[in-house]
Amino acid sequence: MTSLADIRSSFLDYFDRQGHQVVDSSPLVPRNDPTLMFTNSGMVQFKNLFTGVEHRDYVRATTSQKCVRAGGKHNDLDNVGYTARHLTFFEMLGNFSFGDYFKSDAIPFAWEMVTKELGIAKDKLLVTVFHTDEEAADLWKKVAGLPDERIIRIPTSDNFWQMGPTGPCGPCTEIFYDHGDHIWGGPPGSPEEDGDRFIEIWNLVFMQFEQFEDGTRRELSAQSIDTGMGLERISSLLQGTNNVFETDLMKALVEASAHGTSTGIDDAHIVHHRVIADHLRSTAFLVAEGVLPSNEGRGYVLRRIMRRAMRHAHLLGAKDPLMHRLVPALVQQMGAAYPELREQQSMIQETFESEEIRFRQTLERGLKLLDEETTDLTGGDSLPGASAFKLYDTFGFPLDLTQDALRDRGIEVDTDGFDAAMAEQKAKARAAWVGTGEAADQAVWFDIADDSGPTDFLGYDTEVAEGQILAIVNGSDRATRAAEGESVQIVLNQTPFYAESGGQVGDTGVLTTEGGSARITDTRKVAGVFIHFAEVTSGAIATGEGARLEVSHDRRGRIRANHSATHLLHEALRGALGDHVAQRGSLNAPDRLRFDFSHGKAMSAEDVARVEAEVNAMIRQNRPVSTRIMTPDDARAIGAQALFGEKYGDEVRVVSMGRAATGKGADGQTYSIELCGGTHVTRTGDIGLFALTSETASSSGVRRIEALTGDAAMAVLRGRDRTLTVVEGLLKTGADETAARVKALLDERRQLANEVAQLRRQLAMSGGPAEGPEAQDVGGVKFVAQVLTGVTGKDLPTLIDGMKADLGSAAILLIADADGKAAVAAGVTDDLVWRISAVDLVRAATVELGGKGGGGRPDMAQGGGKDTSNADAAIAAARKKLEES
Repeated sequence: MTSLADIRSSFLDYFDRQGHQVVDSSPLVPRNDPTLMFTNSGMVQFKNLFTGVEHRDYVRATTSQKCVRAGGKHNDLDNVGYTARHLTFFEMLGNFSFGDYFKSDAIPFAWEMVTKELGIAKDKLLVTVFHTDEEAADLWKKVAGLPDERIIRIPTSDNFWQMGPTGPCGPCTEIFYDHGDHIWGGPPGSPEEDGDRFIEIWNLVFMQFEQFEDGTRRELSAQSIDTGMGLERISSLLQGTNNVFETDLMKALVEASAHGTSTGIDDAHIVHHRVIADHLRSTAFLVAEGVLPSNEGRGYVLRRIMRRAMRHAHLLGAKDPLMHRLVPALVQQMGAAYPELREQQSMIQETFESEEIRFRQTLERGLKLLDEETTDLTGGDSLPGASAFKLYDTFGFPLDLTQDALRDRGIEVDTDGFDAAMAEQKAKARAAWVGTGEAADQAVWFDIADDSGPTDFLGYDTEVAEGQILAIVNGSDRATRAAEGESVQIVLNQTPFYAESGGQVGDTGVLTTEGGSARITDTRKVAGVFIHFAEVTSGAIATGEGARLEVSHDRRGRIRANHSATHLLHEALRGALGDHVAQRGSLNAPDRLRFDFSHGKAMSAEDVARVEAEVNAMIRQNRPVSTRIMTPDDARAIGAQALFGEKYGDEVRVVSMGRAATGKGADGQTYSIELCGGTHVTRTGDIGLFALTSETASSSGVRRIEALTGDAAMAVLRGRDRTLTVVEGLLKTGADETAARVKALLDERRQLANEVAQLRRQLAMSGGPAEGPEAQDVGGVKFVAQVLTGVTGKDLPTLIDGMKADLGSAAILLIADADGKAAVAAGVTDDLVWRISAVDLVRAATVELGGKGGGGRPDMAQGGGKDTSNADAAIAAARKKLEES
């Protein structure tokens, strides 16, 4: 028997020998086709090569492409398990030519591959061609020797492929296998063509024409080939069956399901096992690529598939979560060809187990409600749409899960009623919604969210993707296009741009369409809609267009490093200062990070050094940064810290990094575990370096740290090093002696400054009051006023204290010329403060000096002015104030 792995290898090896580049499967989430939810054929990753937008260093390629058909127009979910050929996940074998060879080579390649490499009997094969494609028909006669009756001409679109209403298109030729007249069914094009006797095994598309809006076509200058052969379908044929679930790989997964549930593989159980086997593949591959269960977009489709499998496990009598226990069997079967399954096995299993635990908590209640709602229903009846919606809204039952649960009883669901109930809920939510008053928070965004649904974020695992423009907003109004020079906000169905949240700033980058381009200056999020703030830089962009989206890579990289460093910093602070430390705000920008945390006093120099050293130690570990999806309660149970300002729903992303002797998590050694929706480095070593630049007060009981990472941190440290080198040179000391030498110089300077100040005061007073100004009698009070030079404003209070001691009882006003400005001080001895305040004297004088106000105590006050040119008037004003007292 030929295994699926052998057939895959044989196919790729054959075309490798024919000069084709063996290309790895592209992701299941397409980056270059915004109209697709999942990659559903081999040509998806080559779309831009066929249209000429992209060029690579090869013109021939072959792949085994991972595909999922479980959403949108390509949705096989409802049929899986009940038919012999439908799968949600399958592999598509294909060979491709990008303007290199055409029909005369593609048909011989196909015939040789099928008949010689795979050994399929020639007399069991027949082909279809488009009814006007005589070239293909003649080639089949010449190459394969097929008679006319085994070359069937099809006049419908089944044998004519189009990429869209316009663009590349061309005829197809399909190879069919005849299982024999003991199986019901007729050849393609006949009334019985849907039977299982004649099975299509390979489709060859000839991209021959370009179609225009007026319906006309012209031949392409570079004609191309796109083929697709389902690996599971061809394997079932080669393994002597017409059922894909009876191939070696699928049979192994079916047996794993039977073993895991302790049930047999018989008519009573086989459908359940087949559903589980298929859904295990599709969901595991999606999770491996970063798609995680949620209530929207691709995550919602993933959840639907997972829960459908989990319900079938429940029907088999499984009392405990099953799906995560089947992952090793899948890895054993497919891990060699697709190493991402091995690399992400732990995450896949954790995601499965968490989702199944959550689902089982609601499954029994949901099924109980379903039983109550259908007690009086029999085959042919319909479950009211409102009841189906209640199951969805309250218990998380997707509509198709309810339909699947009722299938065996012959009960349908009123889908129109379900849609009506959904619309009513949306209307209520819309009526209750209020914005925050910001410009980017107008009701228009809720309208867009209502029309188009939330934006699908792709940016956890890519920074380049394609999206479809769903809306353009200019000011507060929706528009259909925007031209060069306009600043608008753009909404797409999917985006790699991160929207500002959780302290991480929004991404910037470039958006490009066929008709124009725009610079994305910021990205924010309202009501689940990602808003791309854009400046149109050339041409024009319009709604409905496909757009290439590219995040500013270097900027995102620096943001990721700062964000991951914030997590390490948080844990280092807790270790150094205590478990009371909690985040109170953060900023993760491309040029710096800022972290506010609860702590009642300034950090010591030793604590700062310890924290910085510990963060850098974790960086040097260069350990992988892992992300898991968990419930908030489960996350907190393993010690995850919640980040301030982040809103958490039923599920959270849990980011773990670093290793400690006594840490957190299941292993007890994970250094940092945080609930976080931001983007992060792949390994801690990607942060590079951490430099803590300041620690200050932010508000009462809250401290603020600012820091740098990577090149910015290195630049700061190098700058400090250069400065220290200069200081060492000036002081003529070694690095170890510099600090002590600087302290000695500062002490010496302080002593000399005190001596100079004392001499300056003595000089200013010309030896003391006996040689200074005479005291005047103003209303029975001694009043001394003098203008000084060579002293500073700081010297005046000391001089006044000395004069008070000498005079015994007096009011004193001193004015100094300090660097071109006037400094004023007044003093009143204690026995006179009941009569006159020093503050009143200063304020009277400063007005005349061009100053304003002044303050202090009744016995000592200070102020200032523009200059001392009006000093006499200032003294006179103070004297007058004293006379009036």
